[in-house]
Amino acid sequence: MALSRWDPFRELSSIQNELNRLFGWTFGVEGGDEIRAAAWVPPVDVAETQDRFVISAELPGLRPEDVDISVENSILRIQGERSFYDEQKEGDFHRIERRFGSFARSITLPSTADLENIQASFDAGVLTIEVPKREEAKPRRIEVKATG
Repeated sequence: MALSRWDPFRELSSIQNELNRLFGWTFGVEGGDEIRAAAWVPPVDVAETQDRFVISAELPGLRPEDVDISVENSILRIQGERSFYDEQKEGDFHRIERRFGSFARSITLPSTADLENIQASFDAGVLTIEVPKREEAKPRRIEVKATG
């Protein structure tokens, strides 16, 4: 039986490699540093205020005309495409980590949403969609009257 010197860092490295492999498979990264072609899904926040729903989507590198917003059967759909670099004039890429390609996000709106008055704005790479609530859905104060 041969004796080998125990190296705790080798064990840690092996665990780290396994975790990297597992998380890489989950998030679209394969083997070490290579990026697998996967869909680009921009992050979206959905908030609610007293009188509206506010949806914010991070769309860096896009212009308003690159984005299409539609609503059908209470489903708000945001779609578009982020193109790869048009031309790389000098040198070659050593790493490409940004995602490119088409994307689509669908958000189911509640029955209280006023689908006829949705507004969208685009500022600094963030798309903001405001969906007002219908008047009958907004909270209102009811006055209590004294009797007698």
